Amino acid sequence: MSAPLLSSSSLARPRVLLLGALASGALFSLHAGCGGDSSPPESKQIHVQLLAFNDLHGNLEPPTGSNGTVPTPGEDGGTVNVNAGGAAFFATHIEQLRAQNPNTVVVAAGDLIGASPLISGIFHDEPTIAVLNQIGLDITSVGNHEFDDGRDELLRMQNGGCHPVDGCQSSTSFPGAKFKYLSANVFTNTATRETLLPAYEIREFEGVKVAFIGMTLEGTPGIVNPTGIAGLTFQDEADTVNALVPELKAQGIKAIGVLIHEGGYPAAKLYDDCQGVSGPILDIVARLDPEVDFIHSGHTHEAYNCVINGRRVTSAASHGRIISQVDLVLDTGTKDVVSTEARNHIVTRDAANATVDTMVKDYAARAAPLANRVIGRTPVELKIPPRTTIPSGQSGESLLGNAIADAFLEATRDPDKGGAVIAVTNPGGVRADIPAGDITYGQAYTVQPFANSVTTLTLTGAQIHQMLEQQFQGTTTRILQVSAGFTYSWSASAPVGKKVDPASIQLNGVPLDPAATYRITETNYLAAGGDGFSVFTQGQDLRTGPIDIDAFAAYLEAHNPLTPPTDKRITWIP
Repeated sequence: MSAPLLSSSSLARPRVLLLGALASGALFSLHAGCGGDSSPPESKQIHVQLLAFNDLHGNLEPPTGSNGTVPTPGEDGGTVNVNAGGAAFFATHIEQLRAQNPNTVVVAAGDLIGASPLISGIFHDEPTIAVLNQIGLDITSVGNHEFDDGRDELLRMQNGGCHPVDGCQSSTSFPGAKFKYLSANVFTNTATRETLLPAYEIREFEGVKVAFIGMTLEGTPGIVNPTGIAGLTFQDEADTVNALVPELKAQGIKAIGVLIHEGGYPAAKLYDDCQGVSGPILDIVARLDPEVDFIHSGHTHEAYNCVINGRRVTSAASHGRIISQVDLVLDTGTKDVVSTEARNHIVTRDAANATVDTMVKDYAARAAPLANRVIGRTPVELKIPPRTTIPSGQSGESLLGNAIADAFLEATRDPDKGGAVIAVTNPGGVRADIPAGDITYGQAYTVQPFANSVTTLTLTGAQIHQMLEQQFQGTTTRILQVSAGFTYSWSASAPVGKKVDPASIQLNGVPLDPAATYRITETNYLAAGGDGFSVFTQGQDLRTGPIDIDAFAAYLEAHNPLTPPTDKRITWIP
């Protein structure tokens, strides 16, 4: 089966070569024009192996649910889900693949920490850094979640040192990452082109230098807490790479790769294929300097193995379920990449690395008393809301989102705690489903892993209408989850900026008065304008309340068993 050609309206001259059938495990093969007879007679070819991954998010234990499986083609034309992931199993696969080639570099494309399960998050993600040190990660780009706790905490992850408030919790000291973090498009000074972390890393193999440029998506400021990145500038991904190419070529480097925390969306969910890929990665790759030979991407949590505009482009899903194995053939005469082959491997749970397994179990044991404490019970499954796209006919509301909004309202309703009458939470801040049955603190933490503060402020009715309109930003839709008593409707066919009928916005059945003021609770992430909700920055009389997970846990304990929250707070109309 031959994979179709990629195309995109954003590509002025699409030049996409997709050779081979990867769903069956075969390898793509791409031959650059500098190979074959054009090589000097004295040159030879050497193989360098890249083992790449992305979006681990601190998943040291085997992830569960859909986050812990990889769909594979079934004999009947359907799919079979294969259990995958877990740091100890991931380490075994890396070890086995590394043994195939002494010229191996282990690389990643960001979001290795942040939005982590309790086993890592409770210790400020120090366990994940320690495990990746043990596994032998060499180089990674930063991702947006590396900035969850701000620039200083990211620098601590790289350089070591105890947490300024909580100290070193996972051990008596924290040495930091042995691997290199790269942030080519994150500038502390745009005039001098000074970056927060190095822009690139160079490795040499038998006289051939290979440069790895690492960066996050340009849109990072819109999806992290603005206060944590004050003074930083995030610039265009392709422009950043292209500006670095002359600098690298001046050093005699012709083999250039990019580790980028931005990606695409395949139409067919085949982990080792490239069918109908769309998304930001296409435009970025189309604009890259021709000297760039390979790209490993991330952010979208998708798996694919492509050749786009003559360059190898891979992505390894998320949570340690996939490893992208990329074989670069380098020519010692031209000092360039002759060809690339790639294959995405499922991290099956066949054999655990003993050392990493012991480390993970130790962290789990330390976290267990808190993680396993039952704090509530739900008679029905509580599912996460859709994040950036809403299926037709659905409002974007979810039972879990409603429960969290209700928890925020209860935590801040009393006049001496904020006097809130409305509460909202962003869908990206709700990270995992809760199955029916007992609810443990560990499950609740996985749902709300960011340790954001619940914040109450005052908005006018007109500003609340503006808040609802800011849910619709171009092709991205982020429906805020709202507390009981707050209702409105939105129209799928209406233009952006006029999606919400002001007359439909009601509090306890009474239409909001555009001129009146209302106390509304959200996280400090939203209060600072996160996810593009800039209207919150106009709020008055800010009051900081409890940490989000503490508010949610207290709510579950107070309402045990949980009465499923009311839905139909948000109404979708065509």
